[in-house]
Amino acid sequence: MKIGHNGKAAILFGLGAMIIYLLMVLGTLRVLSDLAMMQPFDLRPTGYSQADAASLLDALGETGRHYYLTRQIPLDTLYPALLALTLISTLRWRAARFGPTLMTRIGGPLAVMAAVFDYLENLGIVFMLLAGAGSHPTLIHAASMATILKSGSTSVAILGVIATLVPLLVQRFFVSAR
Repeated sequence: MKIGHNGKAAILFGLGAMIIYLLMVLGTLRVLSDLAMMQPFDLRPTGYSQADAASLLDALGETGRHYYLTRQIPLDTLYPALLALTLISTLRWRAARFGPTLMTRIGGPLAVMAAVFDYLENLGIVFMLLAGAGSHPTLIHAASMATILKSGSTSVAILGVIATLVPLLVQRFFVSAR
């Protein structure tokens, strides 16, 4: 039995991911940035040093660390899965409707890898928030590496999905323009 893919799942997951993303960027991450007067861990795609992490944890204070744990982390627990489901659903729709490509075959694992690194980043952030400014250097390094790997793999996964859709949009544009 072959399952058809009409794109509705991609749209629904995408809307959910977009809502969570906007809540984080315009809400919790903005509050954390304003509170600490520096970028939170989630907004540092190139990672952070031990000194940067200690400064942020110190600047957040007890109140900011609690807010990060109880507001930002729960949202960022939903987001990676929703983003991965959006990308995977889009790739499955594209493959079912227009035929498989290399990207439709490898894009799903890339999306899952990005989500896994995001969850590892979140876990590292939780442990740093609980430990405070005295977080162990190994923990900070591991969380920073997870951040870098999350940023890179998420970018590759999203760009891969876009790259599979652009030829379809170009073709549609030129066919409808005739």
